[in-house]
Amino acid sequence: MRKLKIIWTTQAKEDLKNIFEFWKKKSLQGAINVRSDILKSPKTILYSEQYQVDDINSKYRRIVVRGNYKVLYKVESKTFFIMGVVGTAQSPEVIKEK
Repeated sequence: MRKLKIIWTTQAKEDLKNIFEFWKKKSLQGAINVRSDILKSPKTILYSEQYQVDDINSKYRRIVVRGNYKVLYKVESKTFFIMGVVGTAQSPEVIKEK
């Protein structure tokens, strides 16, 4: 099977960093675990329409991680762009801005 190209945008990297810093205040190991789960999630994508269209920002598809985070992605020319990572409890306006 052909390996898919996955690119994390600057915004997605910043989101991941912020999530890590949030969890690190509570538990370093917890922060490492959450970050690891988020980083692994795009590797589960086998085809572009595998995951649902996000219900708030329909430009993207979403992967739900741990029930607490959505990894938002879009596909262009067989490349998966990770556009952002948002908490599921965040305001819909935050998600629309991604």
